[in-house]
Amino acid sequence: MKILFVHQNFPGQFLHLAPELARRGHECLALTDATNGREAPIPVLRYRHATPVPDPQATRLGRNFTQMSDRGVTVARAALQLRDQKGYRPDVIFGHSGWGETLFLKEVWPEAKLLIYAEFYYRGIGQDVGFDPEFDRHAFDAVMIAQGRAAHLGQALLHADAGLSPTQWQASTYPAALRRQIEVIHDGVDTLSMAPDPGASFALPDGRVLRPGDEVLTFVNRNLEPYRGYHIFLRALPEVLSARPQAQVVLVGGEGVSYGPAPATGSWKQRFLDEAGGGLDLSRVHFMGRVPYDRFRALMQVSRAHAYLTYPFVLSWSMLEAMSAGALVIGSRTAPVEEVIEDGRNGLLVDFFDVPGWSRAMILALAEPERFRPLREAARDTILGRYDLRTVCLPRLVEFVERRRPA
Repeated sequence: MKILFVHQNFPGQFLHLAPELARRGHECLALTDATNGREAPIPVLRYRHATPVPDPQATRLGRNFTQMSDRGVTVARAALQLRDQKGYRPDVIFGHSGWGETLFLKEVWPEAKLLIYAEFYYRGIGQDVGFDPEFDRHAFDAVMIAQGRAAHLGQALLHADAGLSPTQWQASTYPAALRRQIEVIHDGVDTLSMAPDPGASFALPDGRVLRPGDEVLTFVNRNLEPYRGYHIFLRALPEVLSARPQAQVVLVGGEGVSYGPAPATGSWKQRFLDEAGGGLDLSRVHFMGRVPYDRFRALMQVSRAHAYLTYPFVLSWSMLEAMSAGALVIGSRTAPVEEVIEDGRNGLLVDFFDVPGWSRAMILALAEPERFRPLREAARDTILGRYDLRTVCLPRLVEFVERRRPA
């Protein structure tokens, strides 16, 4: 088949699927934003998209749809050129619905099967909006804004032949009429790469080297922000550092914002550091910024306890990878996490807002590593059984696409 992947930051969720389909003999091509500098595993074409800022007075709640549909128009015009000038006609289009790129592709190639990566459906009530009253007072305006952000997501799936979500909970965020179109298959965890390694090491900026068996507490996210519980983690740290004088705490993440609002000034990282004042021993709390994947892997392999918090929102790959690497994950008792972690069996769960509870759980995990060895082993077994890239997820993903083969 001719398979076209569409993702503004390709390969994104198609990192393993696209090259596997190419290996199986399919003619694979990707369409991505010209600003995307990521290395691609298959041939790539790029579209150039200017992002006009809509007038908020004129567009109001429609401004999100305006921006997403504008990108959809850009992608459709690039597709039209591809069709008319190159004679390209895909059998299958597989695109992420998050940025509007797939909205008009059926108008260009009506005969193609359109598959949608349906990652998350915004709602005004019951998910991330209003979850954390410290930053979101659950004003009705916020409810309507969140609901308005779902317009392009619903349209994308309505026009598609099928959708795919990585977790049951993320699929459940879609309304029932759309949920029926969605299959649940995770992107997969490379358990051969992300595996326990007694010889692993992680060098800190001051030259110290951390190894398996050391008292290491980790926290990893793309950006350090409230959506991923950075504020709760930092507030729990002073008691941990006081109780565990040998503990080293390593945080990975940028200072930008991936989800939710930005702080009024500066960064969330600095805001909560300022709040902590002198309560943190910064000689033992190491902010690494963003790190290459091999460094992240080594960090998970030396971690004695890994804290993962999230609002009811998209589940991070890093949590599953930490489990695969043999880290003890202490997770927030929120729906995305509870789909994977069962408290006391393959990890520990703490209420998202329970700062003293987080301190106690992290102190215990650092103090008694042998006690939690069975949980670490069960965590890896969970990933091997349900999320392994090669034996579980990739074969199902391939079948999901190859099922659309023309008669």
